[in-house]
Amino acid sequence: MTTSSLLRKALPLLCSTMILLPASHAAFAEMQFSAYGGIQGAFDSNVEVTGQSDFDAKWEGKSVTKFPPYWGVRGLYWLDDFGYSNWGVSLDYTHAKVYATDSTMAAAGDWTHFEFTDGLNLLTVNAIYRFTNFSPSWTPYVGVGAGINVPHVEVTRGSGSTFDYQFGGAAFQVQAGVDYKLTDKWSMFAEYKGNYSMVDVDIDNNASLKTNIWTNAVNVGVTYHW
Repeated sequence: MTTSSLLRKALPLLCSTMILLPASHAAFAEMQFSAYGGIQGAFDSNVEVTGQSDFDAKWEGKSVTKFPPYWGVRGLYWLDDFGYSNWGVSLDYTHAKVYATDSTMAAAGDWTHFEFTDGLNLLTVNAIYRFTNFSPSWTPYVGVGAGINVPHVEVTRGSGSTFDYQFGGAAFQVQAGVDYKLTDKWSMFAEYKGNYSMVDVDIDNNASLKTNIWTNAVNVGVTYHW
């Protein structure tokens, strides 16, 4: 089974698990669904390629200036039923992306295309803590989590080319933000979110490519509560 087909099967299952896990407490549980976009970039990272000297990659996010845009969705379940109303568990999918700069291509040698833009896809499970006594309308929160990255690997160098989805490895997430209540059912939020992705993928001529990418994003989004 290919990675892309595995993802198509796994993502609905994971989302269903997020919804069904608290089903026996549905009358009392607080759940949320959020969608967001924002401005995302990335720190430089060292790139190791089999049979080639290491080089440093400078990344651009081009979050909204180049299609596809940066975006994400998440489901969140607050643990009220278990006596921990300030704590929640989220399942978060982020379509991050990074483009190597022209100077990176020059440093790499005969590379003409290097990016993860259909995306550097991230799926994480996170523990969220909210500060409920802050204000009736404003709710600050922080979170930390771990999961996987599944990049769309796009590399062209010399006569070789790679253009496919692959399992990259582990991913880690931190976030901090504030939610503003609009109605009983709707709210808006703004947050910082950082992701650390340990990418280990295959490219042309049986070579491997390894790099650890830290993306930074400032997100704005909307949340539905039920």
